[in-house]
Amino acid sequence: MKINVQFEKMPTNQSVENLAIKKLQKLNKKFDWIIAAKTFYKLEKDPKGKGKICRIELSLPGPKIVAFSNEETFEEATDETIRDLKIQLKKRKGEMKPFA
Repeated sequence: MKINVQFEKMPTNQSVENLAIKKLQKLNKKFDWIIAAKTFYKLEKDPKGKGKICRIELSLPGPKIVAFSNEETFEEATDETIRDLKIQLKKRKGEMKPFA
């Protein structure tokens, strides 16, 4: 699986990037048919204290899967986004038909 991590309009954060790569590699071990992952981090001003956004697009057979979350830290946002992706991947796996 190819992993691409981008930080939009903000400096690169190596620890957050490493966390995303680690979690995506773990996800790929469970769902080995993932082709690529594009991860985007964005910082927005939010009066509620949130504003740390993580968005992940997964390329796989069929349509792409996309999830994002807005949390107080990038680590929380990454965890929440990965949880959402797992749910979508399990659903997609159930829909996949085996080759005959």
